[in-house]
Amino acid sequence: MQSPARSWREIPQRYRLEAAKCARCGFICFPPRLICPECGAREFGPHKLAESGKVLTYTVIRVAPQPFCDQSPYAVGIAELDDGVRLTAQIVDCDPAALKVGMRVRIEFRKVSEEGEAGVIYYGYKLVPE
Repeated sequence: MQSPARSWREIPQRYRLEAAKCARCGFICFPPRLICPECGAREFGPHKLAESGKVLTYTVIRVAPQPFCDQSPYAVGIAELDDGVRLTAQIVDCDPAALKVGMRVRIEFRKVSEEGEAGVIYYGYKLVPE
């Protein structure tokens, strides 16, 4: 589980889908980076990611690790958003048997976990079929 401090630092990309767009070559980094992997530049501007895309690949988790045992079977996939960024996330609200490569999905924010009854509640993005 990540620390509450790290959770606060990641708010822009986690909750607003905020990426960094290289000022020199236009490459979109998500999560944001300090150096562009394409051209080596260090100048970035904010970029709001597209909120939908298509599934490139997926897998169904049938034997889940301890924190997610009650959710199995569940699917995790890689989606290519409409702006070209690739994103890994859990695919929800869909029978795993109905998933298909190329199916359209949108990003939604959902509760991921919490630390105890009085602890921090973590939210994150998940992919939902359109």
